[in-house]
Amino acid sequence: MQFLSYTPPPPLGDFVDKLWLAQGPAPAYRKERLLPDATVELVINLHQDRIYLYDHADYHRCTTTPGCIVSGPRTKYFVIDTRDQTATMGVHFRPGGAFPFFGVPASELADLSVALDALWGPASSELRERLLAARTPDAMFRELQACLLERLARPLARHPAVSFGIHQLRGNGQSVAQVVDRVGFSQRYFIELFGDQVGLTPKQFSRVSRFQRVVHLAHGASDLDWADLALDCGYYDQAHFIHDFQSFAGITPATYLLQRTPHLNHVPLTE
Repeated sequence: MQFLSYTPPPPLGDFVDKLWLAQGPAPAYRKERLLPDATVELVINLHQDRIYLYDHADYHRCTTTPGCIVSGPRTKYFVIDTRDQTATMGVHFRPGGAFPFFGVPASELADLSVALDALWGPASSELRERLLAARTPDAMFRELQACLLERLARPLARHPAVSFGIHQLRGNGQSVAQVVDRVGFSQRYFIELFGDQVGLTPKQFSRVSRFQRVVHLAHGASDLDWADLALDCGYYDQAHFIHDFQSFAGITPATYLLQRTPHLNHVPLTE
C-alpha cells in the first residue's frame, strides 16, 4: 500500500499534524485494532461512500456511515475494516487541534465516530466530490487543505493554558495537579477548558500520552526489557504498565510486538 503525507504550513499547520493519502490493496486480514492516541482524525473513503464500523464488544456486529467521518479522541482501541483503506484520505489533527473546524466542543466527539455530514451538512459530500475530481495526489492535498482553511473558525489559537497543559502532560511527565497549580486556574475550570479543546480530561490525556510513549518505543524495537521500559515511561511497576496497556489496546505488550504492522497504531485483529 502506498502512503503519502503532507504537513501544511501555518495557520493550518498549527492545528493539523498532517494530511494523508493511502492507496493500494487491502491487507489479507479483514479487521484492525486502531490504538488510541488522544487526537482527532478526519477520514474520507474515496473508494466508496461508506465506512464500516464494528461494535467494540462484538466484532461481528457492524454498522455503516457515509464515507466521511470524524473519529474523536479515544480512551480505548476501536475496530476498523481494512476494505475502507484501499483509497482513503485523512487529516490527523494535533492534540487540541480539531476544535476550530467542527463547531462543537471536542469533548462531544470523545470515543465516537461521527458522520461528517452531522457536523458540516452538505459540505461533507462536497469535500468528497472535490477530492475525487482532483487528478493527482498533490492536487488532492491542495483541495483538502483549501477545504480546511474554509472551515477554520476563530479562535486561531488554543487557550494558552491548554497549550501549556498539552506540552507538560505529553512530554514532561508532569502530573495534572502540578499543571493545574502552575496555570493558576481552579481544577474544575481547567478540566472543562482542556476538555472543550482537546476532547479528553487532563488525566485521560496524560494516560493515553504515556501509553503512546510505550507504543513508539516498542514499535521499532527488536528486544525490550519491559520492566525498564515501564519505569522509563512513568509507570510505578510492571503490573501497572501491563494493566494500562491492555485497557487501551485490548492486548498485552508482547502480543503487540508479535502483531505490529508498519503503521504504528494499526494492529491486525485475530478472532
